[in-house]
Amino acid sequence: MKSFRNLVRVGTRSSRLALAQTQIVLGALKAAHPVIEFEVVPITTKGDKDRSSPVAAIGVGVWVKELEAALGAGRIDMAVHSAKDLPTALAGQFKIAAVLEREDPRDALVSRHSRGLNGLAHAARVATGSARRKAMLLSHRSDLIVEPLRGNVDTRLVTLRAAGGPDAIILAAAGLARLGLSADISEMLDPAVFVPAVGQGALAIEIREDDTATSRLTRALEHRSSRQAVEAERAFLHAMGGGCSAPIAAHATVEGRRLTLNAYASGPDGTHVLRHTAEGDASQAAAIGRNAARALLRQGAAALLSGGEPPVDGERDD
Repeated sequence: MKSFRNLVRVGTRSSRLALAQTQIVLGALKAAHPVIEFEVVPITTKGDKDRSSPVAAIGVGVWVKELEAALGAGRIDMAVHSAKDLPTALAGQFKIAAVLEREDPRDALVSRHSRGLNGLAHAARVATGSARRKAMLLSHRSDLIVEPLRGNVDTRLVTLRAAGGPDAIILAAAGLARLGLSADISEMLDPAVFVPAVGQGALAIEIREDDTATSRLTRALEHRSSRQAVEAERAFLHAMGGGCSAPIAAHATVEGRRLTLNAYASGPDGTHVLRHTAEGDASQAAAIGRNAARALLRQGAAALLSGGEPPVDGERDD
């Protein structure tokens, strides 16, 4: 039997995109540690099993809990996540060991006739399972009919192309890129208007807090500015204090030592839109995120929230 030093078990969701994302991580790990063997351990999560219930009904962390159970039990040594799947507060025995360089965080419109958002007909049907995307769509074009949608990328594309399907759907650009489907994109949506979900486009490696050996292995994967951006966004989301259905979003960028975070909250129908831009030294990423949340709360965001942790975005990268 191989010792831990020579075999590291990498847990991942079992979807096609999750496995593709894990191959990105494995490539970086193998390049940094060519003598170590890495074994992929696919795990089916509650979110993968239930493809019909609204995300709000099945709870926060539905794409994470089974992976964390395997991690805590020692069946895997690290877990690969889309950063936006992770709850803002991890259980005490876990930590984010590395955030890889972020893929494009924007939302992408995929339409039946390759039309952009403004080219869709009056009262066009646009499908999404995300409260955030629904609110932003209606804020931009109140005439649109926004319909619910669940499933992985392939399932959603089949729904779009089926007879009687919607006129367009919105997906994460990162997921399409990682599956080689960027050519399907009709329009990349401006992140200043369609503020991405917290952590969208970023991959995060979760490990046990006390696992120093695995922590050393993941150092080569860390991308500092991506970590800072995601840290600011997650701090914002945590400080917002929550709502079961309120659309909340934040997108941070880092240029040199400067971090800029654009924050968003609104009513579910895209009304009462609140926005705030916070800036500061990237080394203070979490503080910038918290300050942005306080600014929105002073504007009245608390009235849009109903208690508990803010929801993860209703649509995954896959």
